[in-house]
Amino acid sequence: MSTNLFAANAYASVQGIAQGLDRGGGAAGRLGGAGGERPDFGAMVQGALGSVAEAGRAAEAQASAAAAGRADVVDVVTAVAESEAALNTLVAVRDRVIQAYEEIMRMPI
Repeated sequence: MSTNLFAANAYASVQGIAQGLDRGGGAAGRLGGAGGERPDFGAMVQGALGSVAEAGRAAEAQASAAAAGRADVVDVVTAVAESEAALNTLVAVRDRVIQAYEEIMRMPI
């Protein structure tokens, strides 16, 4: 089932980022951190937005290739489903960030 594959890929991506942050390298450079410093929250959000945008571009490219007769419909459906899963994940994270912000704002001083 393709949903299991998407979940496994998402889990592997998060694990790779977490391992890079623990080592102070690897993903830190990709997410905006320089050298041994940890990346900031804004850089991580920007990286997530970039990956969602890239998934959307890949889905659009597959759809264009299918319209020109150079791609299989299964590839198009897979690319669109990956793009949709990435966008849904981004929206869920956004909702949780907003919920956390609202909860912080309700805290008494």
